Amino acid sequence: MVTRSVTHQQSLKALDWLNVFLADIQGGVGPFLVVYLTSSLQWNPAQVGLVMTISGLTGVIAQTPIGALVDRLRQKRSLITIAAVLIAISSIATVTIPSLPVITIAQSFSAIAGAFFGPTIAAISLGLVGRGGIEYRLGRNQTLSSSGNVIAAIVAGLIGHFVTQAGIFYFIALMSVAVIFCAFKIRKQDINYRLARGGDEPESKERLEDRKEKVHVSKFTNLLSDRRLLIFAICAVLFHFANAAMLPLVGEVLSHHKGGSPPLFMSACIVTAQLVMIPLGILVGRRASKDKRKPIFLLAFLVLPIRGVLYTFSDNPFFLVSVQLLDGVGAGIFGVMQLLVIADLTKGTGHFNLAQGAIGTAVGIGASLSNSLAGFIAKSAGYNASFLSMAAIAAVALVFFWFFMPETKSTPYPVSSKSELATFRDS
Repeated sequence: MVTRSVTHQQSLKALDWLNVFLADIQGGVGPFLVVYLTSSLQWNPAQVGLVMTISGLTGVIAQTPIGALVDRLRQKRSLITIAAVLIAISSIATVTIPSLPVITIAQSFSAIAGAFFGPTIAAISLGLVGRGGIEYRLGRNQTLSSSGNVIAAIVAGLIGHFVTQAGIFYFIALMSVAVIFCAFKIRKQDINYRLARGGDEPESKERLEDRKEKVHVSKFTNLLSDRRLLIFAICAVLFHFANAAMLPLVGEVLSHHKGGSPPLFMSACIVTAQLVMIPLGILVGRRASKDKRKPIFLLAFLVLPIRGVLYTFSDNPFFLVSVQLLDGVGAGIFGVMQLLVIADLTKGTGHFNLAQGAIGTAVGIGASLSNSLAGFIAKSAGYNASFLSMAAIAAVALVFFWFFMPETKSTPYPVSSKSELATFRDS
């Protein structure tokens, strides 16, 4: 007979692989979409910015209700499956019917699908390991996701260079099948759905499941009245407003550079950043379990304006790729710490995923407007002016976070049992 601890470990391993393959389909399209639209379809920066803005805003509108849906539904594996199917259909439509309306609609559906992944994976992770293991688990998720991004970027770059840029999107569709398989390898019995939505830590998971106790859920207005949560939302919006347009701008610069392969250089940009994020995810997760949140988080805000300014020093592809090391530092820290801060601020509310969605909505607005503004500035004043504009916004984000964002970690979360501690350490 298979024990529960063995099946639980199997679910954790499935979550590992799910993070790897999700990176292929979630983060693998965006940068190469810009290269595809610019170099293959010969679109100008304004057209590219329009598609990115409309699809981004569509995803933004979806994030808050999707977060609420993830809190409400137990069928979290099915949510990932539906989203993966939408990604596959959108990717194929982008290359088979390459018109402005079709690509805009396809990428909008893709953005809606992508809005499911973040809160659902975070919810499953919290439900599997509990609060005592969430820092290490989120760091591990980040590391595995970065590893998947490296693999996806290398494969996509090779496909774009040696086969065709359109082949990248068929690769994304294929990886969607792997995501669906991994999602259903996670046993639903291993997920504590009370914790997965940000509820209080139960004394006994088995007792809770047997009695089917109703989780306490605070009113959504309580979240809106949390000053710390609102300040963090502003910090996140400013960070992503500055950050979102930088890599697409680099992609456009690379597309106009003669004597090279834009897909390969874009692949190198992604790989460089992700290689930094692979060890950084585990390191940040471990440090966050011991140290305060704010000093760690501050480093992510510090490197962003520096990166924006450095992009203006040269348009040499090798230099641009090297600057992406800073992207790996900023994004690697932000990816882990954002979820930990939200978990801190929503502990016991039952609205962990809704809060993720609400902040994701605010962040998405900033990111979408960032692409639109950056595209407009690049067209009218040049790419350097656009990079400097993003760097200035990043500097504002740094100052605001430094002076206004409070520390969110008070005391370490208690581990429910020795077996739970062993579970997340051995996972």
